[in-house]
Amino acid sequence: MSEDENTSSTVMLLVVAGRELQRRVDSALGGIGLTMRHFGALGHVARNPEVSYSDLARRAGITTQSMRATVLMLEEQGAVRRTLAGHGHPARLDLTDHGRELLAKARAVIAGLDEELRAQLEPGQDDALRAALARTLLG
Repeated sequence: MSEDENTSSTVMLLVVAGRELQRRVDSALGGIGLTMRHFGALGHVARNPEVSYSDLARRAGITTQSMRATVLMLEEQGAVRRTLAGHGHPARLDLTDHGRELLAKARAVIAGLDEELRAQLEPGQDDALRAALARTLLG
């Protein structure tokens, strides 16, 4: 597809914009030692410590094994503490103080990227864009 074809299609513009924003998010989160997958896992665990590895994996669109590796990395960083509840019961994942600090830093990084994006928009366009994207994504 040529440059003109990419910019004449709303879908292709969203795909290209999504890739660029993903690159920016990955780069910015990398500055604090996280990936998007880490950020997502930290956020889900903060909201629900009882969340299973398979639920975390499903939400991230990855395998359970990959999510186990992600959680292990967070555990090694001291961001998550895993408590085994016993045979037949899922592990409980708790954020440590360090994990809460990392999550707060990551949220600040994302907020900064939001501000950069809003600075490129006209007044009111941010709300309209978020509403249109929400309708598109949430059906």
